[in-house]
Amino acid sequence: MIPPGPGFVQDLLSRVDIADVVGRHVELKRSGASLMGLCPFHAEKSPSFSVNPGKQFYHCFGCGAGGDAIRFLTEHLGLSFFEAVNDLAQGVGMVVPEEEVTPQERERRATLRQRRLSLAEVLTRASAFYRGQLREHPRAVAYLKQRGLTGAIAARFCIGFAPAGWRTLAGVFPNYDDPLLEEAGLVRQREAEGDAAHDARDQASAERGRYDWFRDRVMFPIRAVGGEVIGFGGRVLDDSKPKYINSPETPVFSKGRELYGLFEARQALREKGYALVVEGYMDVVALAQSGFANAVATLGTACTADHVQKLFRFTDAVVFSFDGDAAGRRAASRALEASLPHATDLRSVRFLFLPTEHDPDSFVREMGPAAFEQAVAKAVPLSRQLVENAAEGQDLETAEGRARLVAQAKPLWDLLPAGLLRDQLVGEIAERARLPRDDLARRWGVGSQARMPRAQGTTRRPPTRVRTAARQPQDQAARILLQRSDWWHELTAEDHNLLVGLEGWHAELFRWLERWLTEHGAAAWAELREPLAAETWGAAAVALVDGAEVPVDPELQDLRAALAQTHWAAQSLQSLKLLGRA
Repeated sequence: MIPPGPGFVQDLLSRVDIADVVGRHVELKRSGASLMGLCPFHAEKSPSFSVNPGKQFYHCFGCGAGGDAIRFLTEHLGLSFFEAVNDLAQGVGMVVPEEEVTPQERERRATLRQRRLSLAEVLTRASAFYRGQLREHPRAVAYLKQRGLTGAIAARFCIGFAPAGWRTLAGVFPNYDDPLLEEAGLVRQREAEGDAAHDARDQASAERGRYDWFRDRVMFPIRAVGGEVIGFGGRVLDDSKPKYINSPETPVFSKGRELYGLFEARQALREKGYALVVEGYMDVVALAQSGFANAVATLGTACTADHVQKLFRFTDAVVFSFDGDAAGRRAASRALEASLPHATDLRSVRFLFLPTEHDPDSFVREMGPAAFEQAVAKAVPLSRQLVENAAEGQDLETAEGRARLVAQAKPLWDLLPAGLLRDQLVGEIAERARLPRDDLARRWGVGSQARMPRAQGTTRRPPTRVRTAARQPQDQAARILLQRSDWWHELTAEDHNLLVGLEGWHAELFRWLERWLTEHGAAAWAELREPLAAETWGAAAVALVDGAEVPVDPELQDLRAALAQTHWAAQSLQSLKLLGRA
């Protein structure tokens, strides 16, 4: 746990060489006192990305990206603040301070960290083996060529092949009985004696009861945003079932949180300006080869809020691509529900439905990249998809059908964060249901002016234009304190002074919260929401909590981490001002 003050972070940054950090991801060449390279945040042919080792800052003269080593890792790799700090600390031999815990808890955490590292090593070793096996099996190579894939694209995604043998990995891992292999999802244990009879061809396997989970399949390594292998997807070479199998849930891999191809797509997400979410590994690889390197895929599961939240760490626009059949429509409905809490006014979510005879791979191969680009441009916006979902199956020529439209739209509309999009949708739903907009707004409680009394001597200011997307550390602190207002009293006087002294509407929010606690005491978010929303800046504050970038059960250590980053950001801003760069 990083302490609230910025001391540790500043000490860390003073020991880190930003040129080394950036140099792992960007090829840099000396140019005077600085180092230059191609910017990793936008497409360019001439280097405009500068790293200054003396000032420990990077800056791109083309797109304006800039910051220190922590900022680089959070922006380029999509790491959280904590993950970036831990990564840098390990590199310079520093130990990140933790909150006071029992020796037993400290030992448990250390064991978990070591376990994760061991699993990563096992999975990386297996990936290298599978990749080497691809070259040894012409049948697998022929399959990939038949699907139109080149050797270059296969190498980029580290595609491999798992041989047909039941215990092939025994030649890779001498201790085939190592529990780590099973925990990593590479091997499985036979659950019944009857299963062993099925493997009469391999008596040793029957005796030991263990076998390789992936056999006779093209292997797609699944990598975390940092590049480490965390799991696999395997596809058969013919039409046998199941066509795809994935790694099971492990301490390092969860299907509901990971996206295939996200590591490979990071730069393309910035260049293209949007993420393209498809349903299969092969779609991702084929699209990347056709110029759509911004494609990612869910891992055999419906799109979740975690998936959407992870994507919005890299881009403000997401396009979901589905087949036009009934299954595709159902998948789109689930993606819609997962996306709605994240749909702030500055974000875009759209839905692309392909002809029933096509998936993205076949569409691009038959119709060409230009046709697919045009199809993406015509994708259905989230607002229209919401209304269409609510109207599906209803006869809107009848009062009953229109009433059901409104009833089905309400729970979807409730998921949207406060903002202009949410307000405008009231009018669109009312128009489709042939209702006066004000009537529906009144029924749904839109525009309530209930509020808490203002402090004496204060006056209402005109509305402030704010960015509602939560990307600053003070946003995280605000959303946690609004959910757990009682934690305000856990903070130090230094923390209080920092928060109420911030610039812009954040300071207004924290002053409002301090007044509320003085006059009314701690309250749940449900009680705070209505009076808070009535403030001129209230919509932005409400969006922090009602939006999806908020943990379901925040912990006190989350708040302390946000405060540590806020302290650090404030000190960094002050340093920039002194240097004349802010």
